[in-house]
Amino acid sequence: MVALDELKEFSLSEASVQLWVFKKSTRGGQPVFTGRWVDTTDDLDAAMRQAVANERARITEVQEYGLLTQANEGSALSIGTVETHAGLVLDQANAAVDRKKVRDLKAIQNTEFYAIKLVVGDRALYAVRKADASWRTKRRLQSISVYFSDHTLGLVTDPGFSISRNVDFFVVGDKILISSKPNFESVLGYKAAHVEDFKLLREESEFSSVFTSLEALLQHVGENKIQLRRASAIRQKGHYKDPVFMANLRQNAALFGLSITFDEEGKIIPTMENCQDIIQALLDHRLQSGFSRNIYDVQDTSNVNVT
Repeated sequence: MVALDELKEFSLSEASVQLWVFKKSTRGGQPVFTGRWVDTTDDLDAAMRQAVANERARITEVQEYGLLTQANEGSALSIGTVETHAGLVLDQANAAVDRKKVRDLKAIQNTEFYAIKLVVGDRALYAVRKADASWRTKRRLQSISVYFSDHTLGLVTDPGFSISRNVDFFVVGDKILISSKPNFESVLGYKAAHVEDFKLLREESEFSSVFTSLEALLQHVGENKIQLRRASAIRQKGHYKDPVFMANLRQNAALFGLSITFDEEGKIIPTMENCQDIIQALLDHRLQSGFSRNIYDVQDTSNVNVT
């Protein structure tokens, strides 16, 4: 079943609702998730069910997740759970055993993200959201929580937390449908994966041999999450390994308005001023229209089979 169809057909009205809160740490370079479930009132269950229904209704189309692909107003991005660390989260939330129940405030404070788990029979749907500042101990210590009633402000003595009416991503079957790409990547550690990808890329002799030096590129990418995504996409596409692609780049760089210079051996000479053009070229994102002959920068590409 297509993931969006499965999401749309899931019976929210029949589903039981359970809230799981998660903390995240790192061990051996890999994320470790610790999940606990919390007792909730019927009113809160109804509000969470409605939040899930509203986000589900917003999604009308699905695109495949790409490192540079962005969801638009009515779409979501799709990626398989096996390509992410989502399985580690689901393993935690598979059974609401007594030892995983939240019994004190400390177990909730500093929650990284939470998941609304809905179950009908043997089917489960997870709606995941990154926790906001209200879940952090430091933020709570810096403020006084109040409520407004009968034209008067009063002190909130019990701690309060905010549960958003928005959903960052759904886990349905073996697919993830993503509404907020930045929060999805933050929750499941995708930036860390991009950092590792860039490390592996610059260690590839096929990549480093294309340049006279990597120093400017390393400074340009740094820890910027967008540039790290682009570097991962460059490694995934692998155009730098293709002699024909690189020969065409040397021949047509100026024609396509790219400020890229080459040494006598044909190696690219990176500078802080031309790194963006180098990245655009290696992504193959500087294209010319076959109709207007105009040259464009694009955010993403997909091949079209012409028969």
